[in-house]
Amino acid sequence: MLKEYQTVSEIAGPLMLVEMVDEAKYGHIVEIELADGSIRHGQILQVEKDKALVQVFEGTRGVDVDKSTVRFLGRPLEFGVSPDILGRVFSGLGEPKDDAPAVIADKMMDINGSPINPYARDYPIEFIQTGISAIDGLNPLVRGQKLPIFSGSGLPHDELTAQLARQATILGKGEKFAVVFAAMGITFEAAQFFIDDLHNTGAIERAVMFLNLANDPAIERIATPRFALTAAEYLAYELDMHVLVILNDMTNYCEALREISAARKEVPGRRGYPGYLYTDLATVYERSGRIKGKKGSITTVPVLTMPEDDKTHPVPDLTGYITEGQIILSRSLHRKGVSPPIDVLPSLSRLKDKGIGQDKTREDHADLYNQLYAAYARGKEIEELATIMGEAALSDEDKKYMTFAGKFEAEYVSQRYYDNRPIEETLDLGWKLLSMFENKDLKRIDVKLIEKYMTKFRKEKNDSDDENEKKEHN
Repeated sequence: MLKEYQTVSEIAGPLMLVEMVDEAKYGHIVEIELADGSIRHGQILQVEKDKALVQVFEGTRGVDVDKSTVRFLGRPLEFGVSPDILGRVFSGLGEPKDDAPAVIADKMMDINGSPINPYARDYPIEFIQTGISAIDGLNPLVRGQKLPIFSGSGLPHDELTAQLARQATILGKGEKFAVVFAAMGITFEAAQFFIDDLHNTGAIERAVMFLNLANDPAIERIATPRFALTAAEYLAYELDMHVLVILNDMTNYCEALREISAARKEVPGRRGYPGYLYTDLATVYERSGRIKGKKGSITTVPVLTMPEDDKTHPVPDLTGYITEGQIILSRSLHRKGVSPPIDVLPSLSRLKDKGIGQDKTREDHADLYNQLYAAYARGKEIEELATIMGEAALSDEDKKYMTFAGKFEAEYVSQRYYDNRPIEETLDLGWKLLSMFENKDLKRIDVKLIEKYMTKFRKEKNDSDDENEKKEHN
């Protein structure tokens, strides 16, 4: 028998205070029946003696305090899972949004889950191929890793995440791979872009989508990533799949947290965000990883937009403490037409050395990315020097590095959004770009690897130079 109460005493924003209740428990869900018979849903945020504070998912507009009935359902918010969730589109609260029948659940799972016990964690050591050279070649993604994308307003992170969703895969072995995509606070146009992109490329067959739009209640945004991670946990640990979870945009999630915190009159922290922002983000991010004895894994790529491109803003700052690196999008590269505009110098994958090398990608991978990074960094320094002193002040060697930096951005970092490069093609492209240097300049690559891999590209370069000389002579 469900207990019903008509003792709503106060409403503030999306929050409702119910008095004279008993057996109310934190995290349990409630039904609110309005005077017109319509039903809304909520979750208990706080319990104190005989009072319960409820957050209403659909908002409190139009709620009559005296004529509303609250039913305590005695269970937490749950998501019904089965293999049939693949290929489906859900709302931010797990309701079907694709005009298909409701999923017949094999089981109900609490969306709050729990972070993985550190003792049970297995170390991430296996490479995930994204088909994007700036990630695969220089900042590889590893199964079980948390690798956020730091973007800014107006930068093409939507296109990049759509590319990740349709292209990401694991090499060899024929293991099952799935993508769980959660969008929070995005526009209708952006949501339709993601749906159309995955449908048109067939990637929707291995994907589960959760969409919370900008005009949906902000309170729903807090539940959306938890629904997504619950689906991922089911696919990974019960169906033995390797799952990539994309959370876009975590800044909107944090704004929703701030809104609820303000409505609860909590003492604010930095920039008005609640003091528990770090802890809350950790409860989301730390549900990713690999578990000993389980075949599946969860890899998470959170996307967040930095207000005013500020890396010290609380959301990217705290995210950086919890995750294992970051991929940073550059506004200056975007203006230059580099697409995707990934700035490889401040970007970092802290687990990249664990997921590459012989039998994973290729034996030359580590030396190659070190050399590419060093040459590009020097080229960018020389570009800045040329801006101040002019190119006339540069030596021939300086000009060579500056030329390399331009080619590296145009040919290696930049690629079409539907260009899916295998890791071998990415590595070969790195060797081709480095062929403009003498062997003695490649100080970060083992001599044996230079002899093994450079010969082909050196010959192609010499043949190309000879051909150009003939054309000029004629």
